[in-house]
Amino acid sequence: MSSPVPERSHGDPAPAPDPLPVPVVDNHTHLDIHRPDLPSPLRSSAEEPLLGALQVAASVGVDRVVQVGCDLESARWTVSILDEHPAVLGAVALHPNEAPVLADAGRLDEALAEIEELARHPRVRAIGETGLDYYRTGEGGRAAQQESFRRHIHLARSAGKALQIHDRDSHEDVLRILAEEGAPERTVLHCFSGDVAMARECVERGYYLSFAGTVTFKNARGLRDALAVTPIEQVLVETDAPYLTPTPHRGSANAPYLLPLTVRRMADVLALDVATLCGQLSANSERVYGAW
Repeated sequence: MSSPVPERSHGDPAPAPDPLPVPVVDNHTHLDIHRPDLPSPLRSSAEEPLLGALQVAASVGVDRVVQVGCDLESARWTVSILDEHPAVLGAVALHPNEAPVLADAGRLDEALAEIEELARHPRVRAIGETGLDYYRTGEGGRAAQQESFRRHIHLARSAGKALQIHDRDSHEDVLRILAEEGAPERTVLHCFSGDVAMARECVERGYYLSFAGTVTFKNARGLRDALAVTPIEQVLVETDAPYLTPTPHRGSANAPYLLPLTVRRMADVLALDVATLCGQLSANSERVYGAW
């Protein structure tokens, strides 16, 4: 997760975009995180905000999501909703910024054991988001982050789950550790933030690259160039909601119903019609996470 740079503020949630012609999957969202500082469709008149968010997303062609729990509290919540909501699959892990805090408290082993237990749920299909974040954690926390990352990789492999990776200002070490530990067959670079060279290396290794609302930002030419060299068979899409709201709604909270804005910008970059890209994104998601 990473916070967006506000572009403008709105008094109301962003309006729903035109529906997609073929349903797609938001393969990384945080439905449990609310941002009281920004307008959000989750604070609506719906009796159950979660159900309302899923319904409004489905109305624009985002009919399935992967809900990501990235600390113990959110991982528990994620597992608690999976049996009730067939549109939702889960991912659980300790975010890299959690690892140094837990290690300093002597609780990292205990927390990882609970993540392993939560991952046994059959509708938890990914271990994530795990990885490295050198933006928010300095030199003193890097050893704990790297230890946690390695152990999540082992868990994904032993459990037969996909791996969702958070990589912020840590490209070289993320790729090195994946090579050293042996990446799972289904490895996803969540909210891909690398350049063309990194995209090509990830593609060669067989990883999936997941693009978020950042690909719509005006200053994201390098990210669009990375998308352009990625085969569509290895492309996924996400919101990372409530963060990284796509243009033109930066300043409002993100949510799965805004995913069509990112999909259409990706179609432009890849020179594909939107329906073709949607079909491929859906197929890729089911290849990584299985059927809903």
